Amino acid sequence: MERQADLVLVTGVSGFVGSAVARALAAGGWRVRGMVRASSPRGNLADFPGELAEGDLRDEAAVDRAMQGARHLFHVAADYRLWAPDPEEIVANNVATTRIAMAAALRAGVERVVYTSSVATILPDPARPADETRAGDEDQVVGAYKRSKVAAERLVERMVRQDGLPAVIVNPSTPIGPRDIRPTPTGRIVIEAASGRMPAFVDGGLNLVHVDDVARGHLLALARGRIGDRYILGGQDASLATMLAAVARIVGRRAPTVRLPRAPLYPLAWANERIARVTGREPFLTLDGLRMARHAMFYSSAKAERDLGYAARPYGDALAEAIGWFAARGMLR
Repeated sequence: MERQADLVLVTGVSGFVGSAVARALAAGGWRVRGMVRASSPRGNLADFPGELAEGDLRDEAAVDRAMQGARHLFHVAADYRLWAPDPEEIVANNVATTRIAMAAALRAGVERVVYTSSVATILPDPARPADETRAGDEDQVVGAYKRSKVAAERLVERMVRQDGLPAVIVNPSTPIGPRDIRPTPTGRIVIEAASGRMPAFVDGGLNLVHVDDVARGHLLALARGRIGDRYILGGQDASLATMLAAVARIVGRRAPTVRLPRAPLYPLAWANERIARVTGREPFLTLDGLRMARHAMFYSSAKAERDLGYAARPYGDALAEAIGWFAARGMLR
């Protein structure tokens, strides 16, 4: 098969991180081919900087066609939901699409794969920001999404060892910024807070990073990452209270100060999920979300900084850009 020296295939290009990766690649001089489902939203594709290959990642033949001629693969696509009527659907989707994409990359003989995992696969450390040494097992993480990402990451690692898959793994923390079209669970928090609809909150801890810094980290992993290694692509740690205060400053509102205890909210989360099964709308408060809030999800990007030359701007810049983008599209009410 003839390979085009500068052609890169990117999955998930209609989404938040995938669209940022595609734009970073194009800005870096790469020819980009994005794989997208026929049913995917087109909001992030209006000015797509490359060609589009339509197909479903669960369709092996479609993935093989999209892979033709590509030098590298960035597998960014994921079913990123913290709740679903059938949680196992999230696990099945993320594992199956990763298996199919990695197998197609091997058949096509691509030079390098950058696989987008998540810090969801890394166990929080109660004493300090967690790093790549704290890899979790499926039975150690909370919720279907985290289990799906652990299972998919372990699959990629096995294929590196057993099949010679030339993959580097990146673990973004909590991206924020423009083009969060769905929006992501964190984007929903920003929208609610900026719209003045979060008078109280359950405090927790997040590692916040600009989505474009995550995208640049993907390119650094392509150029400098070690096959089979994981690299956390994060920014700065912040409590949810600190993040909400930053949002309030940007939009000129008063920051919420009422911290709610988790325990009394479990019945409400249970009820929200039951209502969501009827309406089909993802609930804002979920049982898994409450369970995750028990631990501060703080992470260290020291390995990526040292080995890849990675760096991240202050997360306040990302919040400001995200809010501006949401406002321009009428998503703040």
